Amino acid sequence: MTSQRLSARTAVSPDRYRRWTTFALWSLTVIVVSGGAVRLTASGLGCSDWPNCEQDQLVADFEYHSLIEFVNRTFTGVVTIAVVLAVLGSLRRTIRRGDLVWLSWGLVAGVVAQIVLGGLLVKTDLDPRFAMGHFLLSMVLLWNAVVLQDRASIPDDISGAGRATPPSSESGLIRRRLRVLMAGVSVVGATLLVTGTIVTGSGPHSGSDDPDVAERLPFLVRSVTRIHSATAMAVLLLIFVVGWIARRHHLSSIETQAETAGVLMIIQGSLGYLQYFMGVPVLLVGIHIALASLTWISIVRLHLVVLRDGSVPPVPTRDSTLAGSRQP
Repeated sequence: MTSQRLSARTAVSPDRYRRWTTFALWSLTVIVVSGGAVRLTASGLGCSDWPNCEQDQLVADFEYHSLIEFVNRTFTGVVTIAVVLAVLGSLRRTIRRGDLVWLSWGLVAGVVAQIVLGGLLVKTDLDPRFAMGHFLLSMVLLWNAVVLQDRASIPDDISGAGRATPPSSESGLIRRRLRVLMAGVSVVGATLLVTGTIVTGSGPHSGSDDPDVAERLPFLVRSVTRIHSATAMAVLLLIFVVGWIARRHHLSSIETQAETAGVLMIIQGSLGYLQYFMGVPVLLVGIHIALASLTWISIVRLHLVVLRDGSVPPVPTRDSTLAGSRQP
């Protein structure tokens, strides 16, 4: 009896667990922005050692670059708490689900890998290849966190069933088209992230104000920027097609999410051109990093909505409409 009462007191409701997964998602988003702030303020070596800030001290001195880097490292503690809650919540949830447990442990693996990459980044004097890996792994973590939050929002009674494809041949065809298009959006979107890190690794913001530290990638910024821009246009075009098909077939949830992703892509692209022609000022680059995270989250959500809601709803016939109108 006592153990049963203890279990009831420590159980986590589905609604509470969903909030915890939201906390994990946005903490992972914030640390991407704070990590970008470290690089843009040339504070990448503000703490020149790892895991200590310096060889003989854990806490940073009261100095600009050291404090910025130390605050970013400290925020890793917030992320760790959020991820621990996601794992413990999945284990203590009133109805334990294997998909949530595995996805929450994926966050743990990603955060541990990020800590190791962060250490290597400092030890290699901000090698741009490790900086690229650091950012791309952050995007993988955001993907994991979005999927976890989405799965945590699905009621337990339908979480494993999904929606059956209606017998209509048109519905099956539309669903296949949308899924193929979204596979393209995701692949090209991931390529967009990679090309973005190449532009960053070739650009002026190395993360250090010492010109002898953090060599840049051997690419012309203009050339890799053109590739990055062309990739962004391809993503936007694919999202537009997804939204057009959704609108044509009255798939409102997909249409709404496609509009969100499309608007973010347009804002992000406009900002990218603006920062390029203004000489990549720090503030605009910081906003670009934040929007990159939000845009990627919106693309992942669009993919999830297409997988879940990509069926053409039945069109009401005249007889069914009249029958419905006769209901009291």
